[in-house]
Amino acid sequence: MSTSVLYDAPGPRTKRRILIGSVIAGLLLLGVLALLALRLDKQHQFDIEKWAPLFDPSNEQFPLVWQRIGEALGNTLVAAGLAVVFSLVVGTLLAVTRVTAARWYRWAVVGVVELLRGVPVVIAIFFASRVLPQFGLDLEPLWFLVIGLTAYNSVVIAEIIRAGINSLPKGQGEAAESLGLRRGQVLSLVLLPQAFRAMLPALISQLVVVLKDTSLGFVISYEELVRVAGQIVQVLSNPIQVYLLIAVIFILINYALSRFAIFTERRLSQGKKAATATLSATDVAGAGTGGGG
Repeated sequence: MSTSVLYDAPGPRTKRRILIGSVIAGLLLLGVLALLALRLDKQHQFDIEKWAPLFDPSNEQFPLVWQRIGEALGNTLVAAGLAVVFSLVVGTLLAVTRVTAARWYRWAVVGVVELLRGVPVVIAIFFASRVLPQFGLDLEPLWFLVIGLTAYNSVVIAEIIRAGINSLPKGQGEAAESLGLRRGQVLSLVLLPQAFRAMLPALISQLVVVLKDTSLGFVISYEELVRVAGQIVQVLSNPIQVYLLIAVIFILINYALSRFAIFTERRLSQGKKAATATLSATDVAGAGTGGGG
């Protein structure tokens, strides 16, 4: 019987128990879904009138509904894109500052990071929309949302990048410095590219969080997907159908980002393997030439 490092491989009896348990769990799940469907049917949630404005092009409300959803989706993607760019830039600067900071002012950088990490995103957005206008910064709701998202996500990204830098062997930085590179050059040319590559899955996951957090723009009346969905529900009185559609849109976008992360990680891994193979072949050739001499 084959075994695993963490546990023994299940035998025939255990496999039979797992199969029986899976069948029972599946039947229970189907029963719960059936009861839910019956309750929804009694409440007329499957009536065509509730679904037609969303999925029937012949319905008179269909064009207006999808026009509003399209505008809201564009607003959501714009806010997410701006927040992602600013979060990456500010987060990288914070990570580099924290890594290179002297002891006498490192506490200030750490304090800012810990403070912003402990503040809920919705409070950061609301704070930006209420406090900044008091200083003369009367901006559009889009920028208040972007500022709030950037304030929170930049410090999270800073910690991700800092962890990536600290995970690298110290010898790489020391070797680069021995070649005469300055500290800034060591970070930008040697350490940061490897840290981004090592922490790419975590960075992509945080970008997905940024996209989902744009839904908090409703607190400042920003016309993103969730707020517009609420407006549609007020007119059509079909919250289950509308919010189910919005959830599917978010799931598809986040799934596309996840697949992009997997694709990027594979490409980087293949490039790293190819580079390693090339170096190995060069070393072998050099050793053969030296032996022949």
